[in-house]
Amino acid sequence: RKREAGQKERQRVRDRERHTQTNFTSVDKRETMALHSDVDLLNPPASVEKNSHKLKRLVQSPNSFFMDVKCQGCFNITTVFSHSQSVVVCGTCAAVLCQPTGGRARLTEGCSFRKKQ
Repeated sequence: RKREAGQKERQRVRDRERHTQTNFTSVDKRETMALHSDVDLLNPPASVEKNSHKLKRLVQSPNSFFMDVKCQGCFNITTVFSHSQSVVVCGTCAAVLCQPTGGRARLTEGCSFRKKQ
């Protein structure tokens, strides 16, 4: 009987230790989760703003832009809209500069561009 009582007591102590350890780890997880979710809503990082939807940004701004595209054959510069819905051709050598897709226009290989400001 004494042996059984001792074993039961040891088991209760082990269970209490496990319980307190799990409580501490869950509290630690909550604290670290709270730290990771702390975000400055008034000054979000540029990477977060760039990846968010255009209407859900702090200041709404479009995803589209105008760009200068340099032709690979004659090095002539043409202004193209980033989301153009028609094929854009170079004015001097008639080479195709970009082709439309569902969203942004796809530049042909070898063409370089820069955003207009």
